[in-house]
Parts: sequence; C-alpha cells; structure tokens
Amino acid sequence: MSRRRRGVKPRDLESLPMGRNEQSGGSAGTAHIAAILLIVGLLSGCASTRPAKYYQLTVPTEAGAVEKADAVPVTLLVGGLMTSHLYREDRIVYGNGPEQLGTYEFQRWAEPPTEMIQEILLRELRATGHYRAVHIRRSNMPGDFAIRGRLYDFKEVDGSPTSTRVTLELEMHDLKSGATVWNHYYTHDEPASGKDVPAVVAALDKNVQRGVKEVVESLDQYFASHPAK
Repeated sequence: MSRRRRGVKPRDLESLPMGRNEQSGGSAGTAHIAAILLIVGLLSGCASTRPAKYYQLTVPTEAGAVEKADAVPVTLLVGGLMTSHLYREDRIVYGNGPEQLGTYEFQRWAEPPTEMIQEILLRELRATGHYRAVHIRRSNMPGDFAIRGRLYDFKEVDGSPTSTRVTLELEMHDLKSGATVWNHYYTHDEPASGKDVPAVVAALDKNVQRGVKEVVESLDQYFASHPAK
C-alpha cells in the first residue's frame, strides 16, 4: 500500500484564518526555502571541488628522424583513427559485461585515445629510420603511402583478474594507384596489476606499445617483400 502525505484540501483553504498566522507561515516558508537552497548550493560546491586526475600513454621521445642507409625511399603519411564517440573524448572507459560500457567521472585521459595512439605510431615509425620521411597526414601533404585505421576497443575489461582490451585495424593505401596494399589487425587483452585506475592505465599503455610494435614490424615485412621502385 502506498503512503500518502496528508495535507489541506483545496476546499478547506477558505476556512483558514487570515492575518497573523498567515504572515507567520509565510515567513517560515520563506526561511525554509532559503535553507534548502543553501544546502543545495553547499552540496554542489562540495561535488565540484573534487579534482579530476589525468593520465597519458607513454609517447616515445623524438628520435631525430635519422634516415638509415638502407631506408625505403618513400614518405609515409599517418592519418587519424576512426572510432566511436567514447574514444574520441577524454573519459576512461570500462566494460561492465559484454554489452554495457561506462566511463569514470574523475579519471580522464590528457588527450583522446585516438590522438595518443596516432602520435605513438608516428614516432615509432620515425625512430626506425627505415623510411625517407614519416608525417601526420594533412591536406596538401605530399606522400607515397597513407596509413589509416579504426580503433574498436580501448577499455578496461571487468573480470578476475581485471584486464584491458585494445583492438584496432590499420591499412595502408598507395596514393598513386589508390589501392589498399597492406592491412594489420590487432587485438589483445592485457592483464592489469590491480583494479585501481592507475593499474588499468598502465595495462592499456603496455597493450598499445605492444600493438604499435606489431604494426611497425608488419610494415617492415611488407616493404621488404615489396621493394619500392
């Protein structure tokens, strides 16, 4: 049975005494409303004072883009990664079962995951010295091959133990012919050392470094078997 609040019925309002009691009730009501607004303001202020913590992936230091003597005479252009809106923002994502995703409110990335992964790939390719040049792809940027892809997973995976999942797919296009000449699919679950967010971030970082290393090695193998003319 539902509980109902008892109050004054509309037809009984005419019988209420007017004058001093009404003025007293009005003052008390105003004070009550003011007190509620004050409490709401204090609670809102307390909620907004909790600082957000920001994390980032390990980006290799610039290697100076030293071209080796046996470098492939091509310029690679690294494009952005397509992904869902969750990974284009700065919230750290966790999975709650196979279908539900959530985000941490006060634990965030310093940059969107797609941008961090793009930067890591760029610097790792430059560090090899295997190519004439490697640049971020922009309009009117000349190059021989363009690398682009899609990020499917970049999240904490609930389980025992807690792990992180990174899934991405990259492909390379010959800018002269327009043909797709290479692609690489990577997916891996990397265990975290704990259930706290720093442990999850460390596992995601390790997972990304592993994936980028695979991509760099796969590109090396492609150009070794398909010498540039």
